[in-house]
Amino acid sequence: MNTHNVDLVVIGAGPGGYVAAIRASQLGLKTICIERENLGGVCLNWGCIPTKALLKSAEYMHFLHKPNDYGFSIPAFALDFPQVVKRSRDVANRMSQGIAFLFKKYNVQSIAGNGYIKSNTSIEVRDNDGNITDTIDTTSIIIATGARPRMFDGIDVDRKYVITSREALVQQAIPKSIVVMGAGAIGVEFSYFFNAFGSQVTIVEMQDRILPIEDADISKELERNYRKEKIRLLTSTRVLSAKHVGDGVEVVVQKKDGTEETLVADIALNAIGIQANCENLGLENIGVEPVRGYLPVDKNLQVAPNIYAIGDIAGAPWLAHKASAEGIAVAERIAGHDRKVDYLNIPGCTYCQPQVASVGISEAKAIELGYSLRIGKFAFSACGKAHAMGDARGFVKLIFDEKTDLLLGAHLIGPEVTELLGELCLAKANGIKAKQIIETIHAHPTLSEAVMEAAASAFGECVNM
Repeated sequence: MNTHNVDLVVIGAGPGGYVAAIRASQLGLKTICIERENLGGVCLNWGCIPTKALLKSAEYMHFLHKPNDYGFSIPAFALDFPQVVKRSRDVANRMSQGIAFLFKKYNVQSIAGNGYIKSNTSIEVRDNDGNITDTIDTTSIIIATGARPRMFDGIDVDRKYVITSREALVQQAIPKSIVVMGAGAIGVEFSYFFNAFGSQVTIVEMQDRILPIEDADISKELERNYRKEKIRLLTSTRVLSAKHVGDGVEVVVQKKDGTEETLVADIALNAIGIQANCENLGLENIGVEPVRGYLPVDKNLQVAPNIYAIGDIAGAPWLAHKASAEGIAVAERIAGHDRKVDYLNIPGCTYCQPQVASVGISEAKAIELGYSLRIGKFAFSACGKAHAMGDARGFVKLIFDEKTDLLLGAHLIGPEVTELLGELCLAKANGIKAKQIIETIHAHPTLSEAVMEAAASAFGECVNM
């Protein structure tokens, strides 16, 4: 058995944990990071990164369906779908190996196994058989064990016919039909992916619109585009059951009026939320119990003396960059610095096509909070660069406080809008006013002009639409 004495132990090497470990080591703390599976966690291995690789292939499929629009004649082409999946896995593996390089570069010790908290200052590392391989005495602990797909009674996930996002990433054949249960980011991204490769896709969402956490105008625009791509949308519809039957699945749903329908497909994807990995951590040894499935944290992300929780296990929003921001903030706090996370300025991105990106509050929320608003919209149909790219769908919508001209919310849907969001995050976080955005010269022709034009539209100054 190995014994260690360090300043900090991080349990979990996802986008919160590995970042916290590296930042702590940069600040002079002797740090160990424990990971039971792959460095990089779900994000790098089974989430953010491999899904984006798949979605890039889906974009190329869309191009191959209409090459004549760009001056190409491609009479026939062959699809190697397993190679599409292999490329995605290769990208994920390469990124995971990069974390090992960073740990070595910044002197973070990595231990494979399951971290089990014995006390506020001691941890055991156990292998998958429960054998103790390491004991660690430490000054501080960060719990960053992430989350997994949430399971529901009646949805019989067998990981072959009724699958989760993990199995969706490694399908070796294109299903003729798929029912996607849940229309959050995971659900709409996989819907776009399978639709691009020819699957008949049905989305079931309990809320009254897809991407229900986004501004209503964004949801409406995405729904319009999805219907155009022949994706069936069943909103205000509950999943009663999903199970393997014969050579496929049957998904029983209940609509708003109480009527039921049985959907038959090759496979069904459970994309209805996530649940935190709170089990087998030794929380009982430090007097901590999950609340509504997550660890209760204070304003400093502390759950008990010397112990912190970051990322998905600490609650919404369940985003990799939120976890990373929390990891850095906690590492700096442990090292004696004072850094906080600005929870009012956490961006959100969905990588379907058209892409969706947002930061701040929606129009409905702003009205609910009593703001008087100036709202500016600029459609990509009036953007030269968008037409040159061959994708002029969507718009930029900016919401300003009429009294202060400060940006309250930014909501974008269209080509590469996830790359446009940085300017708006910077503006909102630093109190940049609408006039400053309008008067900042944006290069032409670029997609980012749409941001300037939307701000100008809020003040009746837009000259290109």
